[in-house]
Amino acid sequence: MIVKEFRQIRRDPTSLGMLLFLPAAIIILVGYALNFDVKYIPLAVYDQSGTPQSRDFLQTFKHTEFFDYAFAVSSYDEIEKLFQQNRAKVALVIPTTFAPDLAAGRGAHVQILVDGSDNTSAGQAALYTIGLTTTYSSNVIAQAMMRRGVQQYVPIDFRPRVWYNPDLISSRFLVPGLIGFIIVLTGVVSTSLTVVREKERGTMEQIMVSPLRPVEVILGKIIPYLFISLLAATVVIVLGYLLFGIRVEGSIVLLYGALLMLILGALGQGLLISTITDSQQVAFMISIFSSLLPSFLLSGFVFPINNMPVFLQIVSNVAVNKFFLVIVRGIMLKGVGFLQLWDQFVYMTIFVLVMITISSKRMQKRTL
Repeated sequence: MIVKEFRQIRRDPTSLGMLLFLPAAIIILVGYALNFDVKYIPLAVYDQSGTPQSRDFLQTFKHTEFFDYAFAVSSYDEIEKLFQQNRAKVALVIPTTFAPDLAAGRGAHVQILVDGSDNTSAGQAALYTIGLTTTYSSNVIAQAMMRRGVQQYVPIDFRPRVWYNPDLISSRFLVPGLIGFIIVLTGVVSTSLTVVREKERGTMEQIMVSPLRPVEVILGKIIPYLFISLLAATVVIVLGYLLFGIRVEGSIVLLYGALLMLILGALGQGLLISTITDSQQVAFMISIFSSLLPSFLLSGFVFPINNMPVFLQIVSNVAVNKFFLVIVRGIMLKGVGFLQLWDQFVYMTIFVLVMITISSKRMQKRTL
């Protein structure tokens, strides 16, 4: 059965390409395209003051990668027009009283307008403007106190430091998750089609009347795709290192153990789908629905599970990728070991056993 499956895969370049080249294409496209780092936001400036003080304040926004100082306007109408044309996302309005208020030691007012039609960019832009303005205000206070010979007093000296991803680069967060997402998607789809293809060609009955038991048939179907999926996972890990500089900080053996469990779970799920469908079109649709959506929406790959309603948090346990994500991010980014991840391995093992047991039972019913 194993030799037969390898021959079928070799004769079907489409399936082989989906298993090997599709993962590489997905990690390249998604790794570069799916990026939560909001930078170079187009900025419009309405400087009513036109003083050295206002120009000095604007330097804070010019020398940063967060904003692109794109437009200097002379009215609110121009700001609105730029927002409507999606040419600017943030507008900075400096009033005529800016310089006199600073000179007199009063609080100078600055207006910041943000295009809220894109809530993600709008939220990040608002945070960036608050941070830059606060930094400039602190520098102004420090300089004023130094001129008066007063030592600046800082009630709390805090120095934040980010571990595991110091530069907060999205790819370091996303690429490890992409490994599980890709393996589950390709594994479920490819194996769900293999048994259905046998049904459509009329060869499934010949397999069922052979001396092979249902479990042996399942293993014969799974093992070839297991080796190919492990090879595809290796390609993804290597590309993650070459393209995004993401190395495996922990045990590579433990990582491949988790990959083995994930692949077995995905292949078992695909075989279960193949036992309840009779056409490749239906099997493909069910595979996409049952693998892509849970792996993307309910696994914590992009959206935090803790922010979901309790009902969806419970439903998310059907996504094996949810447990793999904890393992792969722990091993690749944090370098943790089995003692910190053993419970996730237990959940994945339960998922694999359930999928393979149900698949063999359903296949056994077809032989009776």
